[in-house]
Amino acid sequence: MITSKQRSYLRSLANDMDPIFQIGKGGIEETFLKQVDDALEAREIIKLKILNNSGYEAREASDIICEELGCEGIQAIGNKIVLYRKSAKKPKIELP
Repeated sequence: MITSKQRSYLRSLANDMDPIFQIGKGGIEETFLKQVDDALEAREIIKLKILNNSGYEAREASDIICEELGCEGIQAIGNKIVLYRKSAKKPKIELP
């Protein structure tokens, strides 16, 4: 579990990031989760966009993905979510 200070720091890092994945009408499938898992291992922090036709709200999608992959939901605003998980191999982000 991360603290509010760490969450704020991670939000500031994600502020100028572009979403690298979109959740669309295909929903959250096993192949999508594998891609997100690989991206989290490589980048540690990622931003996703939830399309209107997906049937998910941002918080709902964040909760599902975090439960499956063991990551932290940092932010869910509008149709974008930010996820974080410390890399097991090469940690890049140093939390305060």
